[in-house]
Amino acid sequence: MGGGGGGRGAPWRRLPEAVGVPASLPPSLPASIPASLYPSLPASLPPRLSAAFFVAVDSIPPPCLFPLRPSQVRRVWAGAGKAAAMLPSFSYLTEHTGFRGTIKNSPRDFAVTELEVPELFLRDARPELLQKTSEAPPGQSSPCPRQHKKRRTEPPGPGAPGRPRDAAPGPPGRSPSRAGGGCAASPGETEREGDPELQSGLGEAPVLESLLDKPVSELLNKFACGLKDAWGLENGADAGTREFSLGRRLDKKIRADLHSAVRQKFPFLVTVTKDNEMIVKGNPDYRELCQLVTEKEASDFFKFLDAKIENSTFSFEPDGNKEHRKIVHHFINRKFGKLLETKSFTVTNVNDQPNMSIMVRFREKKWSRKRSAGGFQEKQDVYTAFTLQKENLETLEAIGLLAAELDVLPSDFSYTGIKDKKAITLQPMVVKKVTPERLKEIGNKMEKKGMRIYNIRSAYQHLRLGQLKGNHFDIVVRDLQNHSHDSSADLKDRISEAMENVETKGFVNYYGPQRFGQGQIVQTDQIGLALLNENMVKAVKLFFTPEDTDDPVNNAKRYFLQTEDAKGTLVMLPEFKVREKMLLRALNRYGVNHEGCTKGWLNIPHSLRIFYVHAYCSKIWNEAASYRLKTYGSKVVEGDLVLVEENDESISLNDKVHVVTASEESANKYSIYQVVLPMVGHSIKYPSNKVGQWYHERLSKDELELCKFRVSPLQLNIPGCYRLILKNVQNLSYFLEGSEKETKIEDNHLNDLKVSLHISFDLDPSCYATVCLREIMKCDF
Repeated sequence: MGGGGGGRGAPWRRLPEAVGVPASLPPSLPASIPASLYPSLPASLPPRLSAAFFVAVDSIPPPCLFPLRPSQVRRVWAGAGKAAAMLPSFSYLTEHTGFRGTIKNSPRDFAVTELEVPELFLRDARPELLQKTSEAPPGQSSPCPRQHKKRRTEPPGPGAPGRPRDAAPGPPGRSPSRAGGGCAASPGETEREGDPELQSGLGEAPVLESLLDKPVSELLNKFACGLKDAWGLENGADAGTREFSLGRRLDKKIRADLHSAVRQKFPFLVTVTKDNEMIVKGNPDYRELCQLVTEKEASDFFKFLDAKIENSTFSFEPDGNKEHRKIVHHFINRKFGKLLETKSFTVTNVNDQPNMSIMVRFREKKWSRKRSAGGFQEKQDVYTAFTLQKENLETLEAIGLLAAELDVLPSDFSYTGIKDKKAITLQPMVVKKVTPERLKEIGNKMEKKGMRIYNIRSAYQHLRLGQLKGNHFDIVVRDLQNHSHDSSADLKDRISEAMENVETKGFVNYYGPQRFGQGQIVQTDQIGLALLNENMVKAVKLFFTPEDTDDPVNNAKRYFLQTEDAKGTLVMLPEFKVREKMLLRALNRYGVNHEGCTKGWLNIPHSLRIFYVHAYCSKIWNEAASYRLKTYGSKVVEGDLVLVEENDESISLNDKVHVVTASEESANKYSIYQVVLPMVGHSIKYPSNKVGQWYHERLSKDELELCKFRVSPLQLNIPGCYRLILKNVQNLSYFLEGSEKETKIEDNHLNDLKVSLHISFDLDPSCYATVCLREIMKCDF
């Protein structure tokens, strides 16, 4: 089969010609990246960028990674012989045989792209940005197209175009009618003519129709209209008990989209999730508000409430009755006071007659409220957004260098996730108290330290860790071979089998080796354990343990361990080792003892201190996942923990987790894809079966049986969380490419050709592509 089609039906097609890229810049990126995220890149940079790529050398024992120029890159084999190097004794979910190959032969062979960067937080021009990101750049297409989530449109402010205000206020006591909120008043009548959502082409109806089968969509519409009819009747009290089921939805992203789409099309409905089943019922708050204002106002208000657009406002129709305005104020404060605030202001009608109207806005979030010593909000804060490219630097290390150069604190930087050190990565950031002009001034100096700064522009808010929605991966596996014990099998069949199995069943959601400092003599989880045990001196010495190489950094570390001469080590260390120097300055002042080492750890940013502790917690989770699968397999058993309420932020962490009962086990009520395991911390609960007992024994082994997971001397608080044991790969596509343009990949010649496998897929945040690839190939790297 030659250069034919793509997709799942015909995955064996030829890769398009690679885009030429200057040696100093990253390779091409999937077309899914919105061009609007990089509007200010230099002209020499191709329009498609790579967010990250990785290369490796085979002269260092695996699984070490090291960034090199393409001409210096060697191959890294993935094969069963190296299984113990990456994830020893870890489980596989699927039962296919797999295959071997090499990865990271060149930068283009492993590209990582952040998905759904929150443009809303970067600048106060969201409608313009939505327009740019919703249009694909001309001439660009991806061999692996992905369906993007449709974005909500921003409700218009008072008097904005497309928001008619000609509806006469209805008398108090009026019930909702079929004429609004998604129910047609008569066949063929155009609903909400002039609605900005319909005008924009990003309205809620296409979203809902794309998420529901047609019969279910029709039944939902019938239920909604029937409910409004019942509300209009004098004896319609029973309408409040009516419910409609949308069925079980295991994918949390689909559930989140459905929650929003239903509320946008039918503002008088609410959706709730119980055991992954989505239930639709009437919204009593909507019905109550309709007793106070017109139904159109109530519908528009609840759409505004659901959209949750930062800095947006909503205004009710002018109302000259002060007592009536007071009732509306009290209703909103009683129902939504933690989220919204209201204020009456003067407006004028067409005859220039003054009147009063109620304006509603979202309360300012506490995490963005910075107060001066006098207790007033600082108005002089400046935010600048930019795209950071870094090479052979950790995210936190790069931030330290930038902070030192800009004379601000590392905490003044915000970002959506921590990127790999041994890579070239691009990621959005926002820095506070720095103007765009000042950031541009340091560009040349930062290039000498392995960083480039692109796309500098003003912002109005910071980013937060965890706002990353996921990553898209484009990976090339070269030099494909069967496993040594499977040499006679057809390689194409092995690849197809592997892809189908992992696409259907997913993979074990392990933390990848880069979480622990792969290839290092001392890994990050060991430092984290020492910190949890409050053994500050041991943690410092582990931190300064050198690698077996002869270079200035490791020579300085070796000197410190031999002499404990902090001042001399400071002189030996290169300037770019910001973290080490911060710690050493405290050691030089207070000494290499418990007090001095505690001061040293406090001298580095909190995000760095907690990083090591989280690495230890991740290691325990990995081991727990292997034990759980080895002990119980894919069966959900009594005492397991299952996630039942993922998206509701109002529910506490432990209330989202349910302990499986004996009767639920017998009824097979839950799926293995709902089972979670805890990341150890002070606010989690453990499974009430053998897995819970394993946790206690494992922590005792590390002398943490009495650990409160609060390291007060270092101001560390570890509440814990829950992580799904299994994860699904999304938007998986793949194809084979011959080593020469003329090569045709025939079914019976694949084993004899030098071919490459191109794989593209999306993963949720905190999922590791190397772990997914391990499941596909049945080998480690």
